[in-house]
Amino acid sequence: MNREPRLIRVAVGALSSPLEVGAGRAPQAAAELATRLQQDGCAVVPLGALDSAERAAAAGRRLAAEPVDAVVLAACSWFEDYLVLDLLEECHTPLCLWPLPGMETGALCGTQQLTCYLKQLGTPFEAVFGPLSAGPSRDRVFAFLRAAALHRRLRRARIGLAGQRVRGMTEVAANEMALKRAIGPRVVTVDLPGLLQRARNADGAAAQAVWTRVQAAAGRVGVADSAGLAAAAVYVALRELVLQEGLAALAFGCYPDYMGCACLAASLLADEGIPVGCEGDVNTAVAQVMLSGLTGQPTHNTDWLEPLPDGSVVFTHCGSGSYTLAAARADIALAPVRLANQGVCSLFPARPGPVTLLSLLPVADGYQAALLEGEALATEMVFPGNPLRVRFAPPVAEIIQWIYERGIGHHWAAGYGHVGAELRAWARLAGPGVRLLEMGGTASCETRPQSRGGL
Repeated sequence: MNREPRLIRVAVGALSSPLEVGAGRAPQAAAELATRLQQDGCAVVPLGALDSAERAAAAGRRLAAEPVDAVVLAACSWFEDYLVLDLLEECHTPLCLWPLPGMETGALCGTQQLTCYLKQLGTPFEAVFGPLSAGPSRDRVFAFLRAAALHRRLRRARIGLAGQRVRGMTEVAANEMALKRAIGPRVVTVDLPGLLQRARNADGAAAQAVWTRVQAAAGRVGVADSAGLAAAAVYVALRELVLQEGLAALAFGCYPDYMGCACLAASLLADEGIPVGCEGDVNTAVAQVMLSGLTGQPTHNTDWLEPLPDGSVVFTHCGSGSYTLAAARADIALAPVRLANQGVCSLFPARPGPVTLLSLLPVADGYQAALLEGEALATEMVFPGNPLRVRFAPPVAEIIQWIYERGIGHHWAAGYGHVGAELRAWARLAGPGVRLLEMGGTASCETRPQSRGGL
C-alpha cells in the first residue's frame, strides 16, 4: 500500500469525415492531444483518426479488451454522429469531446449534433471547445478525467466493516445494495472479535517497531507503552486484513466499547491510502475514498460541531487523522480517547488551506452526496481530537438550515483542495442513483443526473 497516485488511463483519438474541411489534420490532432495528456501525467492509449464506422467500432472493441478510465476525442471537422455511437456500443467508457476551432470545419456543429443525441439517450459526457492548450477547456477536461478515474475505482472498491454501526445512529447505516448500484463499492463484513484476536496474536517485534516510529513522530506522548503497543498491534492486524481482502477503506465500529482501539491505526493507514471511518460509518468511509482519490492526500473524518462567532465552523472527531493533516508536527500529542479514557489517539489542530467537504447518505432511490467547499483556518485545540476550522461563503446559519431541510446528517469527510468540479462530473457519470446537493449562495440546489439509457 502506498500513496502514489494511480495514472489516469485515457484513450485518445480524433473525429472527422473524409470530405470535410479539416479532416486532414485528424492524425496530427490525435497525436498532439495524446502528447499533451501524457505531459500532464496520463497514460495514453492512442486510437488515431476515427473517420469511418469500421474504425470507430474497432476502437471500441479494443477498449473493451483494454479498459481505460475515459476516452477523449478531438473533433477536427464535421463528423457523422454514429462514429461515437458505434464506439460506445462496444465499450461503456466515459466520453469527453473536444472540438477544435476552425471557421470552415464544422467541428463544433458535429459535436453539437452528437451531444444532442447523447442527451436524448441519457449517456453522460463532457464537452469543451477551444485549442489544445492550457486554459479553462483543459482544466475542465482534467476535472472530468479525474472524475472518470474515480468512477472506475469506486465501481471496483471494497469497503470493510469491522463490527457494527453505532446504536442510535441510524443515519450512518449503509444500504449495501443501493451503495453498489448507485456508487459501486461492495461491503466486506469483518468479524471484530476475530480481528482483535488477530491483533493480540500480532508479531510483537512488528508492533514495537511501529510504536517506536509513532513516538518519534509525535510531539508529546501521554500514554503508557502498554497502550501504545496494543494500538500498534491493531494497526498490524488491520493492515494485514486490508491486504488480504483488497480493501480501499474500512469502517470501524468503535463507539462505545472499542473507543480508541483503532484510532492510531486509522492515522497510520491514512498515509498508505486507506481511510478508516469511525463509528461503523461505511458511507463516510466511501466519501473519504472519494476525496483522498481526488486530492491525493489523507482526509479528515469529522463531525459538524460548533459555529464560532466569526461565522466559521469547527469539525472534528476523536483523533484519528493522518499526521500530514497537522498544522505542526510539534503539536501532535498521543493521548487516550476522550470520554472512555482508553486506547491511543493522535491529537492536533488541523492545518489551514482550501477544503472540500462531502457527506454521503442512502436515500429512498439511491444515495445523496452533499457538497461544500470552504477555507480551513488556523485554530487552537478547542476539542480533544483533530479540530478543523472552516469558513464558508454562505452564512453558516443558512448552511445549518440547509442541512436540516435536506436531511444531510452530521458526518462529513474533508479533503484539502477544491474538487467540486470533479465531484459534479462524477455525479453525472454515476447516473440517476446519485443525488448531488449543493449550497448556491443563499439557496440550495440539487443535481439529478439523467438515466444513462442504452449506452
